[in-house]
Amino acid sequence: MSDEKRFTLQLEQLDGYEFRVSFDLDSIDDLVVDEPPPLGNANGPNPSRLLATAAANCLSASLLYCISKNAPPSGSLRASAECTLSRNDKGRMRIGGIDVTLELNGELEQSLRTRRCLELYEDFCVVTASLREGFPISARVVNEQGETLHQSHG
Repeated sequence: MSDEKRFTLQLEQLDGYEFRVSFDLDSIDDLVVDEPPPLGNANGPNPSRLLATAAANCLSASLLYCISKNAPPSGSLRASAECTLSRNDKGRMRIGGIDVTLELNGELEQSLRTRRCLELYEDFCVVTASLREGFPISARVVNEQGETLHQSHG
């Protein structure tokens, strides 16, 4: 039996670079025993969820900015981040990796800039690039049909 724990959170672009986050707090009880205090009594996202949100938000905003510059269309991107928690060699729970999926709507997918931006956007994501120095973060961009437009393994 694996000692790994997983959770998934969702981001939805509202307007500009504003996102709504759903933290998957239903599964927080499974993780509470694995994260040291302070836990906030499971009344909100724990630090691991905030870190996964930061990575997904950074990738989302970076891709939106590259494609649309200062005026990204409202509701044009959704994202999910699946975080894996696993034990290190000392038995301490650590983030083992984050898998981010960005879903573009048809308007963004058809943008003339999209193809070029898929090759660039990760390089400008400060948070994700920094976190990748400690653990792997993969990024996948899909269209509304779920077809992969770009995939990277960091």
